Amino acid sequence: MIGERAAAWARTMAGTATVEGVVLAHRTSGPPRGTAGSVVTRQVREDAEKLLLAPGATRSGGAGSRSVEEEPDPLRTCFERDRDRILHSSAFRRLAGKTQVFVFPRDHQRTRLTHALEVAQVATAVARATGLNVALTEAIALGHDCGHGPGGHASEDAFSPYLAARYNHAIWGADVILAPLNLCAETLDGVRHHSWSLPSPRTPEGEVVSWADRCAYCAHDFEDAASVGIVGPDELPPVVADVAGRSRGSQLRCFINALVDCIASTGTVGMRQPYADVLASLREFNYERIYTRPSSVAQGKAVIAVLSALVEFFAANQSRIPPSAPGLQPGPAGDPGEAIQGPEAPLRRAITYVSGMTDRFAFASAVELLGWDRDHLPRGIDASGSSL
Repeated sequence: MIGERAAAWARTMAGTATVEGVVLAHRTSGPPRGTAGSVVTRQVREDAEKLLLAPGATRSGGAGSRSVEEEPDPLRTCFERDRDRILHSSAFRRLAGKTQVFVFPRDHQRTRLTHALEVAQVATAVARATGLNVALTEAIALGHDCGHGPGGHASEDAFSPYLAARYNHAIWGADVILAPLNLCAETLDGVRHHSWSLPSPRTPEGEVVSWADRCAYCAHDFEDAASVGIVGPDELPPVVADVAGRSRGSQLRCFINALVDCIASTGTVGMRQPYADVLASLREFNYERIYTRPSSVAQGKAVIAVLSALVEFFAANQSRIPPSAPGLQPGPAGDPGEAIQGPEAPLRRAITYVSGMTDRFAFASAVELLGWDRDHLPRGIDASGSSL
């Protein structure tokens, strides 16, 4: 016997009403509301971009520049398709289980997924206000961290010793993790170059995401650390508190307005002083008080030890890597791609597999496959800011 709520839900299987042959979702939808009209096709929106976007913005064009040619979508622009592919990818979903700052985040702490969503909000706010391509901006923002391994940036230190070229989450994310989605060259370029230590993205939309990433994580990492008592709002440097405020909302408002003002008045994606100094001061404060505090350093060492052991295990036991593991499936051309060919292939396959793991799956695998001592696993943060 099912309850009334379940029964009411079941009764909507075929809709709730039919009017002139049209099935309705709600019984109270009523008569037509005058929403009928011509379909706003991809071509219509591409034509609108030519008129509405800023001169230097990136325009959509047909199916886009992809490694494997495709037919254009009748409804979506090429960058809207990229955004949708990233949004529905397993790599994006797995960000929900990956560290932003704190391993095993508590209910209200950020994960890589919520970070990506916040970056997308900041970036699209800037792009929309300055006449840039919002769909391309959002696609880059949503995909920018898909190359991150479990345990945060420490995973890059864990994987780098096994590769001739160091592991960089931005490059790996574009060239290995997202490449099978056959995304547009502009989208992959924005993901590949979003880190400030790398060459600039080719598009202004990619540059906006680079700034939005830093603005978002500086503000929300501070908020997360403050929520568990690691730092406090009263400890912020005066230059930050006086100009951008002590809350995430006021800080992001300050940074977004500064980016929009600079782009609109100079045509350059950047931030004028004193706002750039405020952002730098907030990042420096986070670096010293959050990212490199002793417990965070110890957490990073634990992550490196676990992930290194997993890479070596799977490199020596290739049969234990599932054929359908993310990043190892055939790409758009039907082959597994250059990323897992050549003399480094066993290590690269192992790194691809381990880098795709969520925190919990990686650390559970270390216990189950390697007999890892649970007391030597990375620890989460309790409500007092101490390791669990």
